[in-house]
Amino acid sequence: MKALLVVDVQNDFCPGGALAVPNGDKVVPVINALMDHLPLVVASKDWHPLRSMHFTRWPVHCVHNTPGADFHPGIESVKIKQVFLKGTKDKDDGYSAFEATNVDLTSYLRERSVTELYVAGLATDYCVKASAVDAVKHGFKTFVITDAVAAVNVRPGDGEEALEELKKAGVSLIRSEDVR
Repeated sequence: MKALLVVDVQNDFCPGGALAVPNGDKVVPVINALMDHLPLVVASKDWHPLRSMHFTRWPVHCVHNTPGADFHPGIESVKIKQVFLKGTKDKDDGYSAFEATNVDLTSYLRERSVTELYVAGLATDYCVKASAVDAVKHGFKTFVITDAVAAVNVRPGDGEEALEELKKAGVSLIRSEDVR
């Protein structure tokens, strides 16, 4: 069984948002097309409290129940079967979807016999990387879809460096046209 994990394609991570990924909205049509090729689609969201240690490192973003925490309006969210909320406590960062506090992602996927996890979303160099590395650690054959992710690039080249780290961790890098 294959599943698509859409990581944090939220308003605050897209152009105009509080912590925008350059061209972050460009992943939306690619992800929407992928949803039709995989039998299960799940997603993660940053879902921070207003006061969080996380905001000592980053601007305030994706505060729960705010427009910035909503999915980008172009995402076909009706196709998402389960949303995993992360970064929900005042002391956790919640980079990885496997750190979700509302539903255990590993159990959810195993109960549905998922063996292959395809990862897309934002941002390559933070939450996508953390989620994909954790997926491998939890025993899933893991793919990152390179034309369906975008990097913050706090330092130039962070996104490319993240992709290299993913390969070393056992993640396969593919393009959307390779997903069938």
